[in-house]
Amino acid sequence: MDGNLISTFTDTQLQQPWGVHVTNEGQVLVCGSSSNTVIQVDREGRKKLATLLSRKDVRRPLSVCSYDNIDQITVGLDLNNKIIVLERQ
Repeated sequence: MDGNLISTFTDTQLQQPWGVHVTNEGQVLVCGSSSNTVIQVDREGRKKLATLLSRKDVRRPLSVCSYDNIDQITVGLDLNNKIIVLERQ
């Protein structure tokens, strides 16, 4: 790791990116704190694969973690005493 930039990802559904997690498959999960979204990006960091959660589901997501052995994704919310657990399809 020599610090060379290999990709830059931009999407209108991702505002104020906060929590980032890389799955065992190399996909990137990113929380958009201001956009109230959690998105999934391909392993190359160039293409959005899915919007996992949107404004109707969450407010101010800040952290995300994937548990591949039990096929779950956990999302922590700001200004809230809750976490959300999703079962991966």
